[in-house]
Amino acid sequence: MSVCWSWTAVVLLLLCGAQRGRTQQNNFYGTVMTFDPKDTYENGTMTVVLRYKNAFTSCSHSDTWGCGPYRDCGSESHLEVNTVYNTSEWCQREGIMTRLVPINALFYMQLQGGNWINYNNNAVSWEAWTRVNLMTRSDTGKSDRPPQTTIIPSLRVPSNCGRNFTLLAFDPDGDLVICRAWSPLPSILNLSPDCTLSFTATNSSNEGNYVVWLEMPDYPNQDITLTRTDGSQYNHTTSYYLSLIPLQFVIKVDGAVASCTEGQYLPRFLPPTPDNRAQLYTPVGHTLEITISTEATLSTVSELLFSGPHNMELTGPAQGQFILRWTPSQSEDGEHHPVCFVAQTNSASTYQSELRCVIVSVSNAPATTTPAATTPMNPPATTPMNPPATTPMNPPATTPMNPPATTPMNPPATTPMTPPTTETATPPTCTTMAPPPPPVKPCESLFCGGPNTIRFSYFTYILTLVLILCSTAGFA
Repeated sequence: MSVCWSWTAVVLLLLCGAQRGRTQQNNFYGTVMTFDPKDTYENGTMTVVLRYKNAFTSCSHSDTWGCGPYRDCGSESHLEVNTVYNTSEWCQREGIMTRLVPINALFYMQLQGGNWINYNNNAVSWEAWTRVNLMTRSDTGKSDRPPQTTIIPSLRVPSNCGRNFTLLAFDPDGDLVICRAWSPLPSILNLSPDCTLSFTATNSSNEGNYVVWLEMPDYPNQDITLTRTDGSQYNHTTSYYLSLIPLQFVIKVDGAVASCTEGQYLPRFLPPTPDNRAQLYTPVGHTLEITISTEATLSTVSELLFSGPHNMELTGPAQGQFILRWTPSQSEDGEHHPVCFVAQTNSASTYQSELRCVIVSVSNAPATTTPAATTPMNPPATTPMNPPATTPMNPPATTPMNPPATTPMNPPATTPMTPPTTETATPPTCTTMAPPPPPVKPCESLFCGGPNTIRFSYFTYILTLVLILCSTAGFA
């Protein structure tokens, strides 16, 4: 009998050790995903290319996006993963995934795994969702294309210097794009629906890493009808969003700096650096050059951190100047690729410039160009903090290749983020589609319905089996 109880103790220690080993791998720096609808075939099937960027403490760590519950996300026909940028602090890699779906409907992609890096705010194991809506829009005649964005995995700011991070939120269809937080932000950070994340100067007690979990839904500017290749149609109003993408990264609050004036310790950008949210154009096969000029009179700018296509090349610094080069391929014709960058010093202390982002459209420039700030400045009055899975099942369809230069400035007075449980069909050809149950946020406990639930089930099963064997041996 004593031998059985000894084995029970061994099993418990092994299981607990395995659980401890997994949860203590704090190596995640964030993710972002977007997608481009591609070809639709005669049998109703469709291809879609999903692009994601995952960041970890090193390139030796990795994870990949998979199908979420509730809908058929088809089959993966191709996956290519390449490194975008690798620093001593983090490594960001880009995955390009091609999927063949059975119908141009709605499905979810999901990323779940271990823990974020060590952080100050109340974040848990990483989880992200992408809502892929491929139904044909009546206003464009194509599938919806979601907001396009990317991010530097770790944005740094001195504790005594306030700063605004104006995030890129470009929508190829000119839809209304807002930003909202999935989990509560710390008091030193504030997010406006127009996608400006503001850091408030603080004291040394608040220095450290802060996880930022955001999501970007897009809303049509008018009521539309969504059509699937099987003929089903659904009403979609301006109150419901079409697609939704995640944007997750880290804000690192460093020690105080002697001066918050940009251009002294903190780097600043000089002309001809593109303005934030500028739209650049380059046709297939032509190399785009983005010249970025920096200045810091009391420190030395040593590198330019960027996030963009994995085959984008960086040269510099040469007298504070960097050049980003990228040549789009034929398969990227008509797409819109986000690029973000910050200048960084690496002397006695590490300082970063403001965040700048541009959108690169793979096409010839229009005859008359206008700024590409497609994120409206008058978002809905209310932005509840509901996770993406509670969204309605009204996804979009392929979007036009020539989006309007600016997004309309008159969004609805209120934009509820949790639509009703059923959608109103357009008689007589429309039917009713019920939304999926909401995904459950991760839970770190073994005793709740989070990513550890399966491990708890095995734990309970093995422990019960050992106890039964021990009891049987005791009675024998």
